[in-house]
Amino acid sequence: MKSSKLWVAFLSLLLLAGMTSQIYAQNESDTTKTYMVIKNDGSRYVGKIISQDSREVVLSTKDLGEIVIPKHEIKEIRELSEAEITDDGRLRRDNTFATRYYISTNANPISKGENYIIWNLYGPDVQFGISDDFGVGLVTTWFGSPIVGSAKYSLYKKNNVGLAIGTLLGTGSWASPDYGIALPFGSVTIGEINKNISLSVGYGAVFGTGSSGGGALFSLAGMNRVSDRVSLVFDSFVVMEDSEAAALIIPAIRLHSGPKKAFQLGFAGVAVDGELLSFPFPFLQWYRAL
Repeated sequence: MKSSKLWVAFLSLLLLAGMTSQIYAQNESDTTKTYMVIKNDGSRYVGKIISQDSREVVLSTKDLGEIVIPKHEIKEIRELSEAEITDDGRLRRDNTFATRYYISTNANPISKGENYIIWNLYGPDVQFGISDDFGVGLVTTWFGSPIVGSAKYSLYKKNNVGLAIGTLLGTGSWASPDYGIALPFGSVTIGEINKNISLSVGYGAVFGTGSSGGGALFSLAGMNRVSDRVSLVFDSFVVMEDSEAAALIIPAIRLHSGPKKAFQLGFAGVAVDGELLSFPFPFLQWYRAL
């Protein structure tokens, strides 16, 4: 009788140990991996999964620390590859170059460490993410004239609405050292990082020895990433001077080779005095993350 009770007790301990190990196995997570947690409302969080069970996921993030997300609010949990993560553990956006259309930028911030270069037919354009809301850049021609520096500060980003202010400052450099340009601007962007529309308003001024001029400038631009490989891009500029207007219109298609490479093909037209004149050659750009 005692032997039977001992056997029952022994089997009960084994069963309890098995259940305990199973519970721990369910809660243990590989903290060397980085995940993206996407909620039903579209919110995204990136970090290490500390633990999870049938009710909730505990995620360690760079910006918010440890957060608890109920399982019923989660749409998807996806492991991120090294190519999708910046050096400081943040998400390298699905579109590293999503802050640019063709020439103009939008209010979305370039993240810290998301540096990239655009090779144009006329010359290079380099952009640097100094912080998560501030970026600077430099663009020039193959001849080194003009040289234009840029800076943009993202003031606000919430509920798919972003606001930013920035400026372009340039010089004619060695070819025209006495001449320069300045273009302060403000931008509002509505939509997601890969699907949005932006309106920018600024004032462009050209100044030099004995002469100067300027006018209001407007830009309407948009982007729609229709697949992992393809984005449709639209850019435009409207220059106002002495009650006259001229518009540059650039529809383009961007082909993504991954998070660090893209190629963009655009066709430009100029609207002046009610006529639309097209450029006889395409506009080509090669994007590369640094």
